[in-house]
Amino acid sequence: MDTNEGTARSPRPRNSAATKELLLTAATAEFAEFGLAGARIDRIAERAGANKRLLYVYFGDKDQLFEAALHRQIGKLAQETPLIDGDLVAYAAARFDFMLAHPETARLAAWLRFERHGHSSQTEIDSYRAKVDAIAAAQREGRLDDGISAADLFAMVLRLTESWLDAPPALAAATGTDARAPHRLAEHRAALLEAIRRITAPGAGEQRHTTDA
Repeated sequence: MDTNEGTARSPRPRNSAATKELLLTAATAEFAEFGLAGARIDRIAERAGANKRLLYVYFGDKDQLFEAALHRQIGKLAQETPLIDGDLVAYAAARFDFMLAHPETARLAAWLRFERHGHSSQTEIDSYRAKVDAIAAAQREGRLDDGISAADLFAMVLRLTESWLDAPPALAAATGTDARAPHRLAEHRAALLEAIRRITAPGAGEQRHTTDA
């Protein structure tokens, strides 16, 4: 006689890590599109194909879910755009590529500034501090121009990496180009890296002063 006869099968254990990942992916898309205030828990659960109840079980509430999605995205950005030995040109190339491939990152950051003005996560602060320290070290060692402070230089590079991706649509229209055409993106990427190379190369500040004089 089959000892399992008449015995109900136990349900398969739920893969909580996979479910959390699905919910975070869905939440990232939802928050990027609608912001914190406009996002809806029902839509996030539907996007993820998960029970809404699990969202509260894993993340508590919508605010905590937003923090988790933001933390995850910052982690991805930091992992894929390392600043090694203060090499700002390589960093800018990696960051441009990441922001192009993950436009939701810029949208999340924009919603954060708009809806939570002045709010910064400790993860983000620590990431930026490490990069500014790496730039300062490279300046002290003569691998980067020291005519501009490390913090200012990093701030400029951050904005430059998004300058075309975040440019007004009218700018592309005014130049008669498709802003997202592969050849246009390649041209801008090359120009971006050349600009950063020129302003960060050792002695760049002295060359600027000589030209100005």
